[in-house]
Amino acid sequence: MSFFSVIITVYNKAECIKDTINSVLNQSYKDFEIIIINDGSTDKSEDIIKTFNDQRINLITTKNQGASKARNIGIEKATATYIALLDGDDTWEIDYLKHIHNAISKFPDIKIFTTGISHKYDNKTVPVSYSFKQKELYKIRDFFQSSLDFHLITSSSVVFDKSIISKTGLFDPSIISGQDTDLWIRFGLHFKILFINKQLVYYNFDPTSLSNTTFNLSKKPKFDNYFNEEKNNIYLKVFLDNNRYAMSILSKLLNDKKHFLYYTSHINPKNLNFKQHFLLKSPKWLLKLLLKVKSLKGEKVYYPNT
Repeated sequence: MSFFSVIITVYNKAECIKDTINSVLNQSYKDFEIIIINDGSTDKSEDIIKTFNDQRINLITTKNQGASKARNIGIEKATATYIALLDGDDTWEIDYLKHIHNAISKFPDIKIFTTGISHKYDNKTVPVSYSFKQKELYKIRDFFQSSLDFHLITSSSVVFDKSIISKTGLFDPSIISGQDTDLWIRFGLHFKILFINKQLVYYNFDPTSLSNTTFNLSKKPKFDNYFNEEKNNIYLKVFLDNNRYAMSILSKLLNDKKHFLYYTSHINPKNLNFKQHFLLKSPKWLLKLLLKVKSLKGEKVYYPNT
């Protein structure tokens, strides 16, 4: 049995999937299996995947069911104790699994591991900015307290002990966009996270990806499953209110008064700063102007930091 099960989910990533798979096959740590879930791709993704001749690769092709079901299938098929997720358009540094393996050896009681990531654009690579400063290579962190600017874990930078699923459950297929955030919340409710202070994962920015093109708020998380938990967890409450703020801004941009009132009604005003309060009260034209100015940098725009 392999030490890691690498789960790669793919939907129409023909232009990226070769680099993604190679970034795994080229790892300095070699004890892994690769389970690729081709989620009903209609481009050449499957043909490209089949050009790889490596016994560690197991390709499963399904009809298009969405990222949640695809990832869940991969996790359920995994034979290793440790699950490493990777999206079909992202890549790892050559020592990613080596660093994770070393961390697991040093911290055997920790169940979830992650590293720093960078955003890769056509003409530059930008390390993400976290809400914390860390000089140490390893530090055990609270997910909510450490995810106020950028999430501590992502769907290409998380490795976890498969046994935790009995407590947290799997991805929620009813959430079309933002399902990863929902699962990270459940991870954070039950477990601490070991953060490795190295940039070892590259998120390849694709303006046509689901997360960058899905604006229908009915397909986003409502965060209503955590009303009870947030009453007794101040860091969870702040984290959720910052995400509700982001959804409120999106609601205003979409002229969606129903969702705007829903999200804002569950925010504790004390958890937002002056800038956020100002933007919530700003007219749509000003928000659009500010977004346009920020987008001139050519980088991914996050609503919470608008």
